[in-house]
Amino acid sequence: MNMKILTRKSMLSLLLCALLLALVPVSAVSAENRSISTHARAAALIDVTSGRILYSSRGDEPMLIASLTKIMTALVAIENSDITSKVKVGKNAFAKEGSSLYLKMGEEMTLKDMLYGLMLRSGNDAATAIAEHVGGSEQGFVYLMNAKAQELNLKNTHFANPHGLDAEGHFSSANDLAVLTAYAMHNPVFKEIVATKEKTADNPYEKWDYKWSNKNKMLRLYEGADGVKTGYTKKALRCLVSSATRDGQQLVAVTLNDGNDWNDHASLLDFGFNHYPLKTLVERGEAVKGYSLVTGKAFAYPLGQGEEARLVNKLELSADPQASAGGDTAGTGSAGSAGVGSSVSAGAGRASVNASGSEGDVNFGLRGVIILQLGDKEIGRVPVYTPSQLPPETTPYVEKYNAASATAYPAGNWLQAFGSALRALFHTGG
Repeated sequence: MNMKILTRKSMLSLLLCALLLALVPVSAVSAENRSISTHARAAALIDVTSGRILYSSRGDEPMLIASLTKIMTALVAIENSDITSKVKVGKNAFAKEGSSLYLKMGEEMTLKDMLYGLMLRSGNDAATAIAEHVGGSEQGFVYLMNAKAQELNLKNTHFANPHGLDAEGHFSSANDLAVLTAYAMHNPVFKEIVATKEKTADNPYEKWDYKWSNKNKMLRLYEGADGVKTGYTKKALRCLVSSATRDGQQLVAVTLNDGNDWNDHASLLDFGFNHYPLKTLVERGEAVKGYSLVTGKAFAYPLGQGEEARLVNKLELSADPQASAGGDTAGTGSAGSAGVGSSVSAGAGRASVNASGSEGDVNFGLRGVIILQLGDKEIGRVPVYTPSQLPPETTPYVEKYNAASATAYPAGNWLQAFGSALRALFHTGG
């Protein structure tokens, strides 16, 4: 009898608990940990500033990517050629199959205008003409595309052409495309082109100018949308990379083989903005607590709920007796609110701790580095300097990515293309 009463009381208690839980709003922690799903075979979401992947589903699976290829085509062209130069349409570009700008044989157009046609209307004729202009040949240009992929440590990516028509050995992954696009969005020319809704360009053969409307409907459907590229082939099916900026934070979403991509991208971007807002952890020139040092750059990182409490700062000083006010020469210590600098995106390097250097060198006055960790994972580094020797501020694009590709490799013929390939080989690294 007592057991029955106890059982009834237990059941009643459980019922009351269930009713109370139903009346209490779902906590923010649950919302942070909830899963998001799409209709895509593969998807990824990345924060552009930090390079942090915020969501990934089959993100490392190599897949066909259709015209998302042109993200790399545009980037390599911008980095390796004068965008004011004239591109001439040759026989290989003229009447190229698939989507087209309908360029005439022998027609000339500035590289910048042709890049607009490439990214807004996905012209395969433009892709081929650009490749031959920049790489000396389509094959030479493809070499540069793969060299760039290797430089950015895109391990599940390989290109066989500049336009994205299905071909053996032509593939990428959702995560790789996210990293590539986050990199590209630091380039001001690329960023300007992919955010453009409509573009007018000179047409020397007709009484009217070219007028291109961007195929990327996200620019019109989503608040803050500012890129990037659509793609489709019968085998790859619908592919999309989109970007959006809100409150100073830019995100990039990627879906491959997705029949409901417009809605899925809105959901992915909303998820990122709502649950991983970008937070500035370090201001440039910020004083390092307890030391006569200042931070050399700003650093921001997207943090989910509860993650800020898991941040750990560690200061590592070089062996310089003048590095600190207290005379400490090495070790770790509190750096106040100071954080770190390098991103965790593929291909990013770490700051070197070297107090040597000469006047005018960016390392002159460098006294150490602050390492910022989220739990036991390093998320970035910020160099620290003596206040009087703080170097000039540089852009994130130059600072994070441009050092390894400081030499451009434009080519006008096969011989130049071969030389470009050799230079690319010796300037490419993880």
